[in-house]
Amino acid sequence: MTRRALHSLESSCGADLVGISIEEPGADGKEMEGTREGQAHEPVLLNEVIDWLQPHLGGIFVDSTLGLGGHSEAILNASPDTKVIGIDRDLDALRLAEERLSIFENRFQAVHANFENVADVLRQLGTDKVRGVLADLGVSSLQLDRGERGFSFAQEAPLDMRMDATTGETAADLVNHLQERELADLIFEYGEERGARRVARAIVRKRESALITTTKQLADTVVRALRVPGRWRIHPATRTFQALRIAVNQELSALEKFIPETIPHLDSGARLLIISFHSLEDRIVKRGFQRESGRCICPDEIKASRPSSYWHAGASSEMKKRRESDEIVCSICGAQNRVKVITRKPVRPAQAEIERNPRSRSAMLRVCERL
Repeated sequence: MTRRALHSLESSCGADLVGISIEEPGADGKEMEGTREGQAHEPVLLNEVIDWLQPHLGGIFVDSTLGLGGHSEAILNASPDTKVIGIDRDLDALRLAEERLSIFENRFQAVHANFENVADVLRQLGTDKVRGVLADLGVSSLQLDRGERGFSFAQEAPLDMRMDATTGETAADLVNHLQERELADLIFEYGEERGARRVARAIVRKRESALITTTKQLADTVVRALRVPGRWRIHPATRTFQALRIAVNQELSALEKFIPETIPHLDSGARLLIISFHSLEDRIVKRGFQRESGRCICPDEIKASRPSSYWHAGASSEMKKRRESDEIVCSICGAQNRVKVITRKPVRPAQAEIERNPRSRSAMLRVCERL
């Protein structure tokens, strides 16, 4: 299955066995381990987020992946002149965040929506421009620690993995109904699992006798398929679980849409911050920021086929007109000179934070600023 086919699939969808430490699927550490209702948690890269977002200057900010509201709380505490619009697709998270942030009264507003629809949310609220937007991608500890959500293989649970439990197909739907080739391509593309074909073959063989409906059934099937020797540092099912979660929640296609649709709603000098947790996400963020800063990201063979006059504003009256009105640099990849990239390389957590919150170890923060 090609990358294009996988994106089509997204649009149509949507306990350690050897007794040592395991890595949760995706290793996405938005909240501190062991989070429970009412318990304090530590948002990832909190100090860095506040430094780059500059909420002390006041204004309206958007936390597009609200979670339990840790980042939003820090933003609101930075200045009495700040307001936050908190968006999340997880109704449980929204409820807990609303309780936590109720002390800020009308300075905080919660909205049930997917982060990719930030532009629609702002239009519905009558807000055109904001002073900053944050997206903390991936699965939260609230979702990981609630076994019934099906994100973790550390607990026996229904194989669900939906961030918005009110809609869409589950991981069990994909595991039990995709063809073997489709499963293999999905696990390889989204999980970067080298043994994807073996895993897909084992899944299909297993479901011939009985449907795979729980996290443990799937994890055990993956372990037997990969036959990883010795003691594991990372559970063999980690990449497969990550791949299914990404496909179920259409995470990559949502991120690709989120960046270009959010930037027009940033005020001049406002910043967009995105925290990702694996290379697939970070690659999209990096290329998205490059494209929005006016750098053409077309493949080399396409660039080489263009006449040199293409790259000059006077190449044609039509191109010149488009560049003057829309700041378009390349009409093929959509490159536009709308932002300045602030972080050339991703910002990572300090060792002290990783020791406090091991799930933060893979976090990568990138920042751009509206021109």
